[in-house]
Amino acid sequence: VRDTGCGVNPQNLPKLFQPFFTTKAAGEGTGMGLAVVQKLVEEMQGSVFADSPGVGQGATFTLRLKAAGG
Repeated sequence: VRDTGCGVNPQNLPKLFQPFFTTKAAGEGTGMGLAVVQKLVEEMQGSVFADSPGVGQGATFTLRLKAAGG
């Protein structure tokens, strides 16, 4: 999935899937959304990756799942 939204600061990319990591102000988010996504995808023997050229340049999230029967 690719968007043209606010993007991600490159220094934050390695932290995106860590539980409770958020760049939002206190009370505006828990930082659990992407951590939950990663855990669910890994339980299905898949992987999820995030990439962004930088702030204001959108982001790309790649989800890979194992094919059925294989």
